[in-house]
Amino acid sequence: MALFKEPAPEAAKSKLPPWKIAIIDDDPAVHDVTKLALRNFEFEDRSLDFLSAFSGEEGMDLMSNTDDIALAFVDVVMETDDAGLKLIEHIRQQHKNNTTRIVLRTGQPGQAPEEEVIRSYDINDYKAKTELSAGKLKSCVYTAIRSYRDIRTIELSKRGMEGVIQSSSSVLKSQTLVNFGTAVLKQTLTLLNLDHSILYFTSQHTDLYGDSNMTVLAASGDLIELTQPGKNAKLPAKIEAQIAQVLTSKTHYQSDDVFIGYYPSGKDSCNVLYVKLTNALTDLQKNVLEMFASNVALVFENLTQKEDIQQTQKELIMVLSDAIELRSKETGGHVRRVALMTEFLAKKLALSDEFIDTVRFASALHDVGKISIPEHILHKPGKLDAEEWQIMKTHAQKGHDLLANSNRIIAKMGAVIAKTHHECWDGSGYPNGLAGEEIPIEGRLMAVADVIDALMSRRSYKPPWSIDDVKQYIAEKSGTQFDPQLVSLALKHFDRFVDIRDQIPDDDE
Repeated sequence: MALFKEPAPEAAKSKLPPWKIAIIDDDPAVHDVTKLALRNFEFEDRSLDFLSAFSGEEGMDLMSNTDDIALAFVDVVMETDDAGLKLIEHIRQQHKNNTTRIVLRTGQPGQAPEEEVIRSYDINDYKAKTELSAGKLKSCVYTAIRSYRDIRTIELSKRGMEGVIQSSSSVLKSQTLVNFGTAVLKQTLTLLNLDHSILYFTSQHTDLYGDSNMTVLAASGDLIELTQPGKNAKLPAKIEAQIAQVLTSKTHYQSDDVFIGYYPSGKDSCNVLYVKLTNALTDLQKNVLEMFASNVALVFENLTQKEDIQQTQKELIMVLSDAIELRSKETGGHVRRVALMTEFLAKKLALSDEFIDTVRFASALHDVGKISIPEHILHKPGKLDAEEWQIMKTHAQKGHDLLANSNRIIAKMGAVIAKTHHECWDGSGYPNGLAGEEIPIEGRLMAVADVIDALMSRRSYKPPWSIDDVKQYIAEKSGTQFDPQLVSLALKHFDRFVDIRDQIPDDDE
């Protein structure tokens, strides 16, 4: 007979998926009697779903293709005298399934002596078919499913904890919270047997000016994308309304299918936990969720504060750089454009993530030394004379000197960029006449991005160049002013530089 699946009659009545029970026996009557005896069986609001196979070979297919079978009743003698024993070896050794509970049933006890089988094979019970009355069969299933449930919980908890550890390591390396929060969230759901739920963990904070900001710190299920950078963390309208009600009442809310926990974390901040339920939460589950919301929130809060400080530093760097460009009567857009251009080229060179993130902000400091240049030189509409040009060139070294004493990575790289972005590939640049790869890669990146944007921009001494003229100039300076590899990359992806200019136009455009 062919392998087939027959759902229990009561399966559709429960919100939870049924427990899967495999019956592997070559006698159709055994299948019928087993299903009849267990037809109204239910454990933890979950009914049974029967899967049938009528030979050892069909049993191997069934067990190989179904990972969540709670209990398998296996006949010893089927197409061969030891077909059931071979199947058990396949389940435990080849398929590496140590979770499914296995009850060996036989109508010929002498064919497979009980003590020898229990000693030699990884089974959970051994029964003669005549032993299993309806009452004993149910007792056997209760015991097996409890054992399966507990083993699955331990296994899932172990995997969840591994995810937490791996994600914690990722947080320490990358300073991001998404992986950490999601892994802890999944672990919590698993421990509470809520692994089919959808959950959001959000934090709301009201600042000194009365503005409220809600952040989705972690999410499970399909809406995990709410936590991804660059995504608009907008909750579904119905959920947003429910959470707003909880924020107003400042109390927990629970219905048949939703639990929303309200956890104040300070005078002007709180955390909200949203859980989509299949059953009402027990007091124990509520307590565990409350521990999650209060304790894990502290980790998020501390790391978020650190990220806020870092982001503030980066924004201040951009503001300072904008101010220097404005003093030079160059538009502030130049700073932000070259930041994106150097970042783009660094990515195309497959440099490290840390380098790429740092160069984006450090590049904004490339002309910080111009703060020391007299305004009559900075603002001169015509060409500088020899003496003025010598003074102008000092901005590279002075920019370096302003930043060189800092131990912060952005300032350290900014010092290198300030000093070397006017060095030339052939050694004719300033201030030190470095050549080729003697010039640090950050300086070479900045040299290309700075000139491309400057040529495409209006200056007091020139109109903007056409795209074709800029490309021609960059190509002509390959191997003399610029690193040939970077010229090749820039010309290949020149449309990206044009897009950046379109995104951040000058104030007079």
